[in-house]
Amino acid sequence: MRNKLILSLTALLMTAAAPNAPTYTVSGSITGPDGSWDYARVDAGAHKLYVARSNAITVVDLPSGTATTMGELKRGHAVVPLGGGRLLATSGTDGTVRFFNEADGKEISSIAVGKKPDAAILDASGKRAFVMNSDSGTVSVIDTTTMRVVRTLTAKPALEYAALVGNTLFVNDEDLNELETIDVVTGKLGKAIALKGCEGPTGLGYDSKNARLISSCANGKAAVVDAKTQKLVALVDIGKGPDAVIVDEARGLAFIPCGGDGVLDILSLASPKAVTRVGRVTTEVGARTGALDPTTGIVYLPTAKFGQPAQAGGRPGPVAGSFHILVVKPS
Repeated sequence: MRNKLILSLTALLMTAAAPNAPTYTVSGSITGPDGSWDYARVDAGAHKLYVARSNAITVVDLPSGTATTMGELKRGHAVVPLGGGRLLATSGTDGTVRFFNEADGKEISSIAVGKKPDAAILDASGKRAFVMNSDSGTVSVIDTTTMRVVRTLTAKPALEYAALVGNTLFVNDEDLNELETIDVVTGKLGKAIALKGCEGPTGLGYDSKNARLISSCANGKAAVVDAKTQKLVALVDIGKGPDAVIVDEARGLAFIPCGGDGVLDILSLASPKAVTRVGRVTTEVGARTGALDPTTGIVYLPTAKFGQPAQAGGRPGPVAGSFHILVVKPS
């Protein structure tokens, strides 16, 4: 009897300590033009969503849900709002970073970087952009005011998303299954962080409250790294085929869109000791990247319907006229 009572009390305490699973649902979708897509970003102040596309930028006015097209890219990978009506976008095929004036859609400047510029992030001031050149294995540091490359940091090929923590740039290496570390002051490449059990890390998010990095891995794992000790501390089960980690600091959550399984996994960051999966939303196959509106808590996931068979080493082709952006709302 005493053992049963202890077990019951233990179960009760564990239940009480577990975070409440938030409820999110797909409330609708926004249609857009055909073409491939990659990273997305919300400008909460402007109430707009930007999606890097195969040959342009899709701009969504969030209050009306109206999508328009602006600019010209050659296999766009990332688009970053800079404020003041300017956008930065990476153009992968021709190895350039382009700046646009959103008011008229015109290109302000185009600068050469490395081979296959992919992900791009800003520092806290917004005055420096870090562009990951995947094939070159370099990072272009760009002054966003002068729109010039001010430094090139050498790392390793297959660079994916990144996070800047203090003076250390952490970058996923998709081929080597590790996090590269670069001192942005000295420009030196530091010791890599091996992500054992994580295959093909792409998306990366930073939980600043608890100093944790979260990498999304193609094999259905999220790798959690202590940014202070620079060590892998946990693997969390998620869906397969993710390509982003979207951190909601205000709500203590991280969202990982898993395009292989067609789910959006929700992780709780509430505990300083552990990252736990507390929810899962059924989305659609192909919804692998996304963006958060930090004001409303809504998550936007670009995707399409797929019907054409995949070519060797690539993804299946989307059905014409099927591109849309899923709207995932908290309730």
